[in-house]
Amino acid sequence: MNEELVIGFGGGCHWCTEAVFSHLRGVGRVEQGWIASVAPDDDFSEAVRVTFSPGAIPLAVLIDVHLRTHSSGSDHSMRGKYRSAVYAPDEGTERLAEAALAQAQMEMRSAVVTRVLPLTAFRPSGDRYQRYYERRPDAPFCRTYIDPKLAKMRRRYGVRVLG
Repeated sequence: MNEELVIGFGGGCHWCTEAVFSHLRGVGRVEQGWIASVAPDDDFSEAVRVTFSPGAIPLAVLIDVHLRTHSSGSDHSMRGKYRSAVYAPDEGTERLAEAALAQAQMEMRSAVVTRVLPLTAFRPSGDRYQRYYERRPDAPFCRTYIDPKLAKMRRRYGVRVLG
């Protein structure tokens, strides 16, 4: 049985986050939009919902990718719109995510502001924004912000990265 799980990630522009996770082997689907959690984080923040096969790509690798492809160590003024979080759909996934985040933190050079939060609501972006990088790889935004993240992933994660 090839079980699939769902997890949410937020931290930066959902166009970038969508492209990052869409390029990983073992990820079946990436939905771009906004995620809300419980108070005080019950406002919607840009994020993606990722469906993945833990047998092909462990949650710990997804969390490590997430921490290294956005400003996870910065508590900047836009954190309301770009909350740095791993959104877990249930308590079991929440515990796994907290353990993976703690492990990844030990390998990071600076403290991260990323938190594990319950995933309570998801609202997708409009169709014209979905698969932004796939549809516009030569757009200036993609060349400036997404291409460097994908290059960094290829160097660090090698065969886990598609294309």
